[in-house]
Amino acid sequence: MEPISLPDPGIPAGSSSSVAQEKFRVLVGVTGSVAALKLPLLVAELLKIPGLEVKVVTTERAKHFYNAQEIPVTLYGDEEEWQLWKGRSDPVLHIELRRWADLMVVAPLDANTLAKVASGICDNLLTCVIRAWDLSKPLLFCPAMNTAMWEHPITAQQVEQLKGFGYTEIPCVVKKLVCGDEGRGAMAEVWTIVERVKRILEERGVPRQS
Repeated sequence: MEPISLPDPGIPAGSSSSVAQEKFRVLVGVTGSVAALKLPLLVAELLKIPGLEVKVVTTERAKHFYNAQEIPVTLYGDEEEWQLWKGRSDPVLHIELRRWADLMVVAPLDANTLAKVASGICDNLLTCVIRAWDLSKPLLFCPAMNTAMWEHPITAQQVEQLKGFGYTEIPCVVKKLVCGDEGRGAMAEVWTIVERVKRILEERGVPRQS
């Protein structure tokens, strides 16, 4: 795992620093759905967008589905949160990440973490970042789960709860799932997620570098 490199929340919004002006910071959250297999591809495609800086927050279960060596950006998990804080003067990682990011993309958002976020539970680094999220910044979530789980009545309630918080759903799609079932519940395609990020950049007037 890449050594911890703390985000720098201390640059004022109006800073003349060229780095601060040019970079748009995207925090990718990944949870324990099989769709976490697509994390390396998602990060690679995001990094193709000029001026984008990416960091990843992972749940422990998500680590089962991807190889950390294939992630070319800083990867944070629960272990880093607790290693970092030793005393009252130390930074709190989930707050530092919340300050650092301009946009958060949770892809995939599994059924368990969906339920946690809808209920306000924050028992790991990722859910703590989301609970502390600055609601003036966009947060995109990409549900992914088995069709039977997606069709459970509580899922629609929880998705609506997140939308009520001001988060934006990138809807799941119909396809044959890894488990063999066919139906709705698969995470949106990576290109769909990346295009939504590009749209946000355009809406916010972020200049495209040549």
